[in-house]
Amino acid sequence: MKRDLMEILCCPVCKGDLELEVKEEEEEIITGELICQKCNVIYPIKEGIPNLLPLI
Repeated sequence: MKRDLMEILCCPVCKGDLELEVKEEEEEIITGELICQKCNVIYPIKEGIPNLLPLI
């Protein structure tokens, strides 16, 4: 995932801002998490792909 993507991403549940927590990075973010500041939902980033599907 490219860091520039953070400018347009928001929480799909509440539309709140997401905080990026990087675990592995090369030219792009490989693994990490996107954390919603409003509803405390955590969205994983695996193999460079953010999974923004809300758990229902």
